Amino acid sequence: MAYVAQGAGALDYEPCLYGMSKLQFRGPRRRLDRPYIALLGGTETYGKFIAQPYGALLEEELGTGCVNLGVINAGLDLYLHDPALLRIATQAQRVVVQVMGAQNLTNRFYAVHPRRNDRFVAARPELRALFPEVDFTEFSFTRHLLHGLRRISVERFAVVAAEVQRLWVERMGQLLALLPQPVLFWFAEHAPPEAPQADLGCDPLLVDAAMLRAVQAQAAACLEVVTGGMTPPGRAGPHLFAQPELLGLPGAVAHQVAARRLAAVLA
Repeated sequence: MAYVAQGAGALDYEPCLYGMSKLQFRGPRRRLDRPYIALLGGTETYGKFIAQPYGALLEEELGTGCVNLGVINAGLDLYLHDPALLRIATQAQRVVVQVMGAQNLTNRFYAVHPRRNDRFVAARPELRALFPEVDFTEFSFTRHLLHGLRRISVERFAVVAAEVQRLWVERMGQLLALLPQPVLFWFAEHAPPEAPQADLGCDPLLVDAAMLRAVQAQAAACLEVVTGGMTPPGRAGPHLFAQPELLGLPGAVAHQVAARRLAAVLA
């Protein structure tokens, strides 16, 4: 494991709390007694290693407060199972929902941590029966688990993948139905794949175009921002923080483009 030194110039995320939720969010804290737009999503929405994530830039574009409820490695379960977060989201004027991966969902094969959804908690009897040769104590994270299962058997892995994909469609539909005028937001380095991926691919993991089409009727609008080919992460001067860890995350230019595109949809 590589470590990046956090010196005097390290980025301060100004962590804050909202309502009764036990989670910490990126600050500065926004007021909830004025009209606001809520942003739900994972690491990209949180804006890890980025001085001004798209939410802060969107706020400048629209002149309306944007409450960043993004959580690093979040899955849909985090929002569906936190009443305090749902209350904040449902009271917003509009909500942006970043497309998050399908791997971080509790399902009939395995359970994930209720707040840190990327954490693998336990294998269900169904998974132990499907992969009897696996020692599940070797896995701590969902991505590591799925890579391990796929290495053992592509065919049996496909059974697990189909289950989490089915649940993703179901739970994303549930979440969108609860929210006021939600915008479903794809923010990744590649467009949604039309065909099943030969491997686990890039984030958002195990989400394809057919899954998005299955839930788009629940959204007021859908937006894709494909970041591949934009300025490489961390090459925008003051936005450079811990560059080795920026690989695979959208950089400052991508966040600027996302803010402009979202502003056009939300205006």
